Amino acid sequence: MDNTDWKILNYLQENARVSNAELGRKVGLSSPAVTERIKKMEDYGIIEGYMTKVSFAKTGYQLKAMITLRAFMGRLKPFLSKVSQFKEILNCYRITGNENIIMEVVVQDQSHLQIFIDKLITYGETKTHIILSNVIENNPIVKRYEVIE
Repeated sequence: MDNTDWKILNYLQENARVSNAELGRKVGLSSPAVTERIKKMEDYGIIEGYMTKVSFAKTGYQLKAMITLRAFMGRLKPFLSKVSQFKEILNCYRITGNENIIMEVVVQDQSHLQIFIDKLITYGETKTHIILSNVIENNPIVKRYEVIE
C-alpha cells in the first residue's frame, strides 16, 4: 500500500458512502483509478466490508455494556456454539487472562440485562460494566510510522 491507498482508506473510514469521484478529487486521481485501488484493497482483504452505524439508544436500547465471562470447566465450548444466538451481543471476543470472553452488548433496560446475565451464568462467572459514554469509537486504522532512532 502506498500513501495514496492510505489516503483513500482514511477517507473511506470516515465515510464509506463517499463517491469515488469525490475520493478522486481529494487524492488527485480519476474516479476509475480510485475504483481500481479500492477493488484491489477489497481483493487483498484490506477492506473487509462496509456497514451502517446504528444508534442503539434511538432503536430502543437504553443500556450498552461490556460483559466478561470466565467459563466454568467444560462450559466454554458449549458457550461458543451458542453465543451467535444471543441477539443482545454486538461484538464477542475470546481473550487471554482470567476471563475467556468479553462481549459488547445492548439491552432494553435493567430488567433485560438481568435476564441476559441469568442466561450467561449457566456458562460461567460474569462481570458487567455499564458503558456511560464513548470516549473513542471506531477510531480509524492509520498508516504505521516507524520510529527512527
